[in-house]
Amino acid sequence: MKAAVRALDGSVVGEIELPVIFSTPVREDIIRRTVIAIQSHRLQPYGTKPMAGRDYAAEYFGNRRHGPKLMQSINAGTARKPRLKNRRYLLAGQVANVPEAVHGPKAHPPKVEKVLWEKVNKRERRLALRSAIAATAIKDYVIGRGHRYDGDLPIVVVEDIESVNKTSELKKILAALGVDKDLERAYLGRRRRAGKGERRGRAYKVPKSVLIVVKENKGIYQAARNLPGVDVVEVRNLNVELLAPGAHPGRLTIWSRDALEALKEAM
Repeated sequence: MKAAVRALDGSVVGEIELPVIFSTPVREDIIRRTVIAIQSHRLQPYGTKPMAGRDYAAEYFGNRRHGPKLMQSINAGTARKPRLKNRRYLLAGQVANVPEAVHGPKAHPPKVEKVLWEKVNKRERRLALRSAIAATAIKDYVIGRGHRYDGDLPIVVVEDIESVNKTSELKKILAALGVDKDLERAYLGRRRRAGKGERRGRAYKVPKSVLIVVKENKGIYQAARNLPGVDVVEVRNLNVELLAPGAHPGRLTIWSRDALEALKEAM
């Protein structure tokens, strides 16, 4: 399986033999499991204070069966609940330390010891990465994700793209490669988030656009960081979530020639 290699102006300057990994069958179920596992490792354990709602000097005065305190609870017209001790006036006899009480603890609060991280077997994780890489070369998956691109896949560019360090220059290169419509889709698709996220540094949601895979960062990170939806990653840092955002395989991906050569050696 071969692919055309393009110059920065979009012209074809040669071809390259693609790694065998591009012929891997796409396993969407394994990709979804792996993406969920990656996302779960960003969760932070949380829970309530162990004594929240229970830090009161409260005691149940009475006995349900027998004993000297039996007459204090029978026919008293009050619920058999723990009540505050040594209190007067409005707080006299107030129920505490039980979930149904005012200011009482939650019945089943979140606990820090709960296991939030999902696990994936090593072989499944490797298969998911191979499948996600193979999906970037299948047009049905790329178009199915909503990307706008009419050319051939995969898109392979000469290694000079790794040295581009200006956003204006990178935009011209991406337009020459025919992915400018997808950049416009991501730009117009930005929207403001509703809810608390506005106050937590994630006020805007931006659609995912082009992923640029390079062997080494020689300035392209700075050039692409201001383009909406565009991500840059070194081939050694590839993961399934970058190649299949939201567990949907087929992200529009641009490979540098050196990145493909490194991928042959790594896989």
